[in-house]
Amino acid sequence: MKRDSFLSLMKKQIKNTSIAMALLDATIIAASYFFALMIRFDFHYSWIDRYYTTGYASIIIWYILIDVIMLYAFHLYQSVWKFAGAYELLRSVYAWVFAQIGVFVVYLITNIKMPVSFYIIGGLLSFGFTTMVRFMYRALSVFKDYGVSDDAIVERVMVIGAGAAGREIIQEYMHSTSLKAKVFCVVDDDARLVKKYINGVPIEGTRKDIPNLANKYDINKIILAIPSAPKRVQKEILDICSSTSCRVQTIPGVYQLLNGTVSIKNLRDVDVEDLLGRDTVETDLSKIGSFIKGKVVMVTGGGGSIGSELCRQVAEKQPKALIIFDIFEGNAYWIQLELKKKYGNSLNLITLIGSVRNMSRLDSIMDEYKPDIIFHAAAHKHVPLMEDSPNEAIKNNVMGTYNVADAAIRHNVKWFVLISTDKAVNPTNIMGASKRLCEMIIQMMNRRSHRLAEEKGLTEYTKFSAVRFGNVLGSSGSVIPLFKKQIEAGGPVTVTDKNIIRYFMTIPEAVALVLQAAYYAQEYDGDVFVLDMGDPVKIDDMARKLIRLSGYIPDVDIEVKYTGLRPGEKLYEERLMDEEGMQTTENKMISIGHPISMDDNEFMIQLEELEKAANSESPNIKQIVSDIVPTYVPKD
Repeated sequence: MKRDSFLSLMKKQIKNTSIAMALLDATIIAASYFFALMIRFDFHYSWIDRYYTTGYASIIIWYILIDVIMLYAFHLYQSVWKFAGAYELLRSVYAWVFAQIGVFVVYLITNIKMPVSFYIIGGLLSFGFTTMVRFMYRALSVFKDYGVSDDAIVERVMVIGAGAAGREIIQEYMHSTSLKAKVFCVVDDDARLVKKYINGVPIEGTRKDIPNLANKYDINKIILAIPSAPKRVQKEILDICSSTSCRVQTIPGVYQLLNGTVSIKNLRDVDVEDLLGRDTVETDLSKIGSFIKGKVVMVTGGGGSIGSELCRQVAEKQPKALIIFDIFEGNAYWIQLELKKKYGNSLNLITLIGSVRNMSRLDSIMDEYKPDIIFHAAAHKHVPLMEDSPNEAIKNNVMGTYNVADAAIRHNVKWFVLISTDKAVNPTNIMGASKRLCEMIIQMMNRRSHRLAEEKGLTEYTKFSAVRFGNVLGSSGSVIPLFKKQIEAGGPVTVTDKNIIRYFMTIPEAVALVLQAAYYAQEYDGDVFVLDMGDPVKIDDMARKLIRLSGYIPDVDIEVKYTGLRPGEKLYEERLMDEEGMQTTENKMISIGHPISMDDNEFMIQLEELEKAANSESPNIKQIVSDIVPTYVPKD
């Protein structure tokens, strides 16, 4: 009811404004043509022949009607003149041209012959003044918005980027009546633009001038408005911004610029992805597409952070069917809902609940749906939690991987890809050690599958491979969401060690490379593919940059507290063991580590003993694992 009343009130107000504008236009048109007549006779009214005054009185009402009708026809009474621009000016020209045609028609009908200057000057004056009145409203609104005293301004803004996105942001700030904010300066790396203006806002310098300009104008907010710039360039600029203690925000991406949705309300705080500064990873989409298209793909742990992104990217490649398999029904439900909304009936989506520990469940699924490719992402990944529940890491990660891999061979799955981690290299925690065991299992299974095929005289067999990568941003258990929550709460921000280093990659980047590695696995089966995670990042530096870019000063506004390494945590991660060697692929971001030789029969005996120990909740499970994985030395 209230909403209807509000809309009714707004419509009434718009109608009243249009009527008032039409009356003003009528006055302007009448005055313009009378003024044109006065100009013709040097402003001596007594010199004007009675024929002309009578003629003026006879035709002016027609001129007014024609002009007002044309202005209405071209929506010039419905425009929001506070935001008027070239489009409104062009429509004003169209309205004037058609109005002059109407004036000529009146001349032909009435045969009233006024001086030539009357038509020319009157027409130009009426166009000039009716247009000027409208654009004066825009100018006055800008003056009004920027008439606020600096003392009343809460946000003192600097915009980085004098392109289309920057102009849109500046214009919105200028026209906003609710924001107590003002753009004081613009920065752009194009030195030719320095000392020029955008809507009255000076372009004061290039990126090197950011700290000085922030001090000069007492800036407390910086907006990065260069969505099309390479990520590397954006990172370099953000590094400079982090020295200012200004809150830094950015527009989401170039897509918003292209579809015209650049807006203050769409600004977001700088994220860790921005700080990494890596450009989009390159993958061969056509090859990946041909690998996935028309095949039945199963993703275990399909509702998790990695698994759900695998489902998203696989769904894009037109699989014959996509099977989401997860033990957590909530996770599976949300990714199912997302994909159904996006693809509807065009995607054959099968969502199943179950555990990788349950062999009969796995057998029934593979027997019914006959997957061609399995991406095995189901796993416990949280290092400290697994340190306190080591037997669960073995049951779920190790035995779960064995179950899925064994079922894959028996049900003639063509490709099996294990999602592994760099924590499997020289592990210092049970989670990493369990993932190293998973890698050993799939390498053993690859040899078993090959041997069974040879015994049966078959040329095809299940090809196994693993993809190993580091920390992914946005995954469950990631340190970054924790930092954000701690900053929002006012601190302290907790870092385990000042020197701790990690490799980071976004989930979509990692999954894109997983799919590329899966394509390579057709040729390099049994190997471990290692992803290039870029340059290592000091967690302490990252935490401090996030604090600064949120508008605070580390150790002044928000404390950075060092808590000490957690159980099983190490200062840096490694990508490869020495024995694995390193082989490059055609994609520079994917390398290959070759299997380390081992006795499969002995390994099977060890796995059976490990399973018994885990199921009996052995207190010595870590020591048993270290006997199988010599590089793992538990600290307790």
